Amino acid sequence: MHFKQVTHVIFDMDGLIIDSEAAYHRILQSIAQQYGKDYSHELLLKILGTTEEDTARIFIKELNIPLTLEEFLKIFSKKTEEELQHPPLMPGAEKLIRHLANLNIPIAVATSSSEPSYLLKTKNHQNVFSLFSHVVCGSTDPEVINGKPAPDIFLVCASRFPDKPDPAKCLVLEDAPNGIRGALAAGMQGVLVPAKDVEEEQRSFATLVVDSLEEFQPELFGLPPFES
Repeated sequence: MHFKQVTHVIFDMDGLIIDSEAAYHRILQSIAQQYGKDYSHELLLKILGTTEEDTARIFIKELNIPLTLEEFLKIFSKKTEEELQHPPLMPGAEKLIRHLANLNIPIAVATSSSEPSYLLKTKNHQNVFSLFSHVVCGSTDPEVINGKPAPDIFLVCASRFPDKPDPAKCLVLEDAPNGIRGALAAGMQGVLVPAKDVEEEQRSFATLVVDSLEEFQPELFGLPPFES
């Protein structure tokens, strides 16, 4: 397999670095059930990777739930606070982040989460998150006009590296098809580490698909390999 060489790596957060997707699933399921609705697999795929506001819009519209955007976000944010105090890290995430940081490969985070939500979820993992050059929180960053699958968050993230790399030199690691679409639209390569319920056709447009970050081989993209 031949891929273009890269110099910078951009990580998604939820479902890629931290294991938070199951908690989000429980939260959205419980809101749907409150109104006698079913949070379906199709709806999950539409929402996966989107900003909090886009999640709310899609959820309210698709399930025809009698809540305003503000009301939904208030409930959502309260439940997030309860559920996501101590999310664990995903397999292979810390090893890869430390490997790249130790070798001075510039790394950053592009998450659809809001800044308060990011701070809540990462407070027990500061030893890992302090290794990133910077973090862009799509739901609250004024420069991110459109959420994933638009390219905005990745272009903003690339522009904030001190050396402002060409997007083609950036590799994006994602668990959501919406995120991969955004990365490709930004002119970057996208590695998908899909959640179990992401179907085959949703995986097909990623530059590379791996089952876990433990399987990712940095050298495929011209990055230093792990020491054997």
